[in-house]
Amino acid sequence: MPVRDGAWWYLTRTEEGKAYPIHCRRPDDGTTTAWVTDPAAEQVVLDPNELADEGEYLGLGVLDVSPDGNWLAYAIDRDGDERHTLRFRDLRTGTEATETVTDVSYGFAWAADSATCWYTLDDEAHRPDRVLRHQVGSSPDGDIEVFRDDDERFHVSVGASRSGDVVVISAGSAITSESWLLDARRPEGDPMVVAPREQGVEYSVAHHPTGLYVTSNHGGAEDFALWRAPLTGVETAPRDEWEPVLSHRAGTRLQGVETFAGHVIVHGRTDGLTAIWLLDPTTGATTPFATDDPVGTLSPGANPTFDATTYRFSYQSLTTPPSVLEQDIATGARTVLKQLPVLDGFEASQYASAREWATAADGTRVPISLVWRPDAVPADGPAPCLLYGYGAYEMSMDPWFSIARLSLLDRGIVFAIAHVRGGGELGRHWYEDGKFGAKHHSFSDFVACADHLIATGRTAAPLLAARGGSAGGLLMGAVTNLAPDRFRAVVAEVPFVDPLTTMLDPTLPLTVIEWEEWGDPLHTEEAYGWMKAYAPYENVAPSSAGTYPAILATAGLNDPRVGFHEPAKWVARLRDQGHAALFKVELGAGHGGPTGRYDAWRDEAFVLAWITSQLGVA
Repeated sequence: MPVRDGAWWYLTRTEEGKAYPIHCRRPDDGTTTAWVTDPAAEQVVLDPNELADEGEYLGLGVLDVSPDGNWLAYAIDRDGDERHTLRFRDLRTGTEATETVTDVSYGFAWAADSATCWYTLDDEAHRPDRVLRHQVGSSPDGDIEVFRDDDERFHVSVGASRSGDVVVISAGSAITSESWLLDARRPEGDPMVVAPREQGVEYSVAHHPTGLYVTSNHGGAEDFALWRAPLTGVETAPRDEWEPVLSHRAGTRLQGVETFAGHVIVHGRTDGLTAIWLLDPTTGATTPFATDDPVGTLSPGANPTFDATTYRFSYQSLTTPPSVLEQDIATGARTVLKQLPVLDGFEASQYASAREWATAADGTRVPISLVWRPDAVPADGPAPCLLYGYGAYEMSMDPWFSIARLSLLDRGIVFAIAHVRGGGELGRHWYEDGKFGAKHHSFSDFVACADHLIATGRTAAPLLAARGGSAGGLLMGAVTNLAPDRFRAVVAEVPFVDPLTTMLDPTLPLTVIEWEEWGDPLHTEEAYGWMKAYAPYENVAPSSAGTYPAILATAGLNDPRVGFHEPAKWVARLRDQGHAALFKVELGAGHGGPTGRYDAWRDEAFVLAWITSQLGVA
């Protein structure tokens, strides 16, 4: 859906036969339908299809138009290693500026003058550690370093506020964060710290002319609370002068806020589900955005305009395609602007979804989200099932709609998500109870979910497949060792299956910051012990001890997050111990696999075809 920003409506569109979406804009003539009625006035901002041949990898790390609408900053990764080349395009003439900035990471911000900008650079360990200031049209050799973080646990980013008055530098480790403010109208100024870092204290900020809204866990607010900090320019008042706005409530996880001229939007979770609240900044009263599906997912939308009187957000569920909605802030009236079209006669009523609970070995109740097609599964017997999981970094696997998944559901396969500990579904404690020495809970929770699906008759072990990627690939490797008899097949995508070796090498990308997620086996004997006990590579059992499920492992040759050597070593050991494993390596991609949509579809089709073949489904 097009969204208005300044004097333009911005949109993306796809064309048949082209792999990448085309980024466009159309001038705003003062009406809400300008982007519909005058497509002839459309200007292409960036067409990635012109930058990559068919099948080539192309990652877009930065895409940011200057406040006056005249300049585009864009950064391209052509290998999948997430090191980008930053360039600038004059949108008035279509010509490129002469300079090129290499090895740029994610994060970018324009100053209010639309000529100055800030970007981040990586160190040798692939850690974004610096923020530099650049003047468009000048040589990068003269760029000024405005911030550097030498603590190897911290990754640095930079971004503009919606108000346009400040730019925020964020430095964060797994459990600690710090923010600095730059004056967007005085770009030559130095950054000012919001609150000095304290180990274990996290916070994020959103600027408003009346003060700085700060979401933080300081003061024992495990699930975070919200404060408003008095602000003078870019200088923040000390923490003891912050005004409480929303106090801490156990079980209601506050994840951040968006500030607008007349209202504030709060994002979070409650009862295991996503939530959005409208906050009255004067009274502190909150009004939730209502949903009508018990397993649906609310997400913030594109809302770049500070003085907006409506709020866009998205909604989807396991049976509802992603929808863009807009809510009037004053009246609460809601409009569905667009819903993702699904071809071939899709009817949401043909599918059913549910939330069930498994019981883990320690008595903890673990949520499971399910979707199936009732007329395609057996009425009186187990059905084939695919169980998905992740369980790390406090990331929640909230229910999402997938067109590709319909091909499984229509074939009578049940799809389920195991919301195991280590994720963030049930608040901060859910995450804490699935990391460090408690990491084994993630694995036993997944097995408990498999047992629940089998015990309730939804499926049976010979009909059950499992899937996960990255940290979810670690989950796949661990449950394969822990309970190989529960699964017929396991898909482990770019799997973190050799964590002990990786965490022992601080020169590898991400290792040092990851010590705060998994533990530091290099310096702590206890961490070495618990990681060695669950690391998939270290614990592959010989085939004489029992049959493993069929395994599909994938990797990206240029992956900076999980080195391809991890699944390669794991597959070699699996085969050496007599187990069947298929290994598929993308030679021109990184952690996320192929980037072109046709290549991505082919990749997903391959995985789904492998799953159905293993489950005996035609």
